[in-house]
Amino acid sequence: MPAPGRTLPVTERTRHRRLREQGSVSRDDLDAVLGAGFVCHLAVVVDGTPLALPTVYGYDAAAGTLYLHGSVASRSLRPASDAPVCVTVTHVDGLVLARSVFEHGVNYRSAMVLGVPRPVTDPAEKLHGLRVLTEQCARGQWDHARPPDRRELAATTLLALATDEASVKIRTGPPEDGDGPDAALPVWAGVLPLATAWGTPVPDPALRDGVPLPPHLAALVTAPPSR
Repeated sequence: MPAPGRTLPVTERTRHRRLREQGSVSRDDLDAVLGAGFVCHLAVVVDGTPLALPTVYGYDAAAGTLYLHGSVASRSLRPASDAPVCVTVTHVDGLVLARSVFEHGVNYRSAMVLGVPRPVTDPAEKLHGLRVLTEQCARGQWDHARPPDRRELAATTLLALATDEASVKIRTGPPEDGDGPDAALPVWAGVLPLATAWGTPVPDPALRDGVPLPPHLAALVTAPPSR
């Protein structure tokens, strides 16, 4: 059971209606799902048209805030002041291959966050949010590279979305037809795990001679695959 104060509130929009056994109300689970990635899908309505856009994000778990990054020219990052959005993050951990096609599935971790984002205009918070986002993509990169200047900050849109209303679902384990009639079929069943790993770094052709790969990126390359 989640610790007191670490339970997500259940609303009409986040209540688990189907596959309730895969649902979680643990904020720890939400933190883990959001902390494990850096690309989300941002669903908005722009000029009456629904759009779902892949967007880089960073998550400040201590503040319970998602930071969404984009260009000031992006219409999707200029929602009306009271316009709700939906942000989803999904990690696929494996294919669940059963004896029948009907019982096939996916092991996954997913989170959905609902709310009204606010534009980040305070310079200090904007730098903080961009640091969170950069460090989530590649820990150590913010202090390694040149920070954004005033012109670049002015050209960047950053939205902050509270994670007060969120839904989490997680599926693990083998197929669910091992105790049914199909168990007698001579068909292989089980899970094909899926993990991601960084490949060999490819230097920029314009990189100056003698500039080595920094330790924080080398550590990412040698880290075991994540799931």
